[in-house]
Amino acid sequence: MIRVTKLTDYGIVLMTRLAKRAYREQVTAPDLSRDMGMPLPTIRKILKILTASRLLVSTRGIGGGYRLAHNPEDITLLNLVEALEGPLSLTDCSSGEPCQCKIENCGLGNNWKFINQIMQNTLASYSLAQMASSLPEIPQTLDLRGHR
Repeated sequence: MIRVTKLTDYGIVLMTRLAKRAYREQVTAPDLSRDMGMPLPTIRKILKILTASRLLVSTRGIGGGYRLAHNPEDITLLNLVEALEGPLSLTDCSSGEPCQCKIENCGLGNNWKFINQIMQNTLASYSLAQMASSLPEIPQTLDLRGHR
């Protein structure tokens, strides 16, 4: 079975929720934890990864928080998966590395590269804005600083 990790799944949900908000709106980690019903350490881990990948911008201090670094239309599912999982590669030989297949002359490397490219293209063609379009409107809640 091919499956993204729970952390990646949660990261995509988190980013989709951020995309549903105003593009430049900042949100704190505790607010996201409360709004999403997820443990704060998990939220912080995801935010750290996405900030290091330059998909989020972090501002410290009073009035600080996290916001999308790019327009939601410019962030793709491939960006998110690769930020949270690393480069997409279905098999060792589809990664562009020399094939380490233990089966002598399996001959499937080019097929796997083609299939891998199709998956990359599919994820690259779907934006965060498209993901967010299926969500209901998110009600504005008071954050811990008393701002809307």
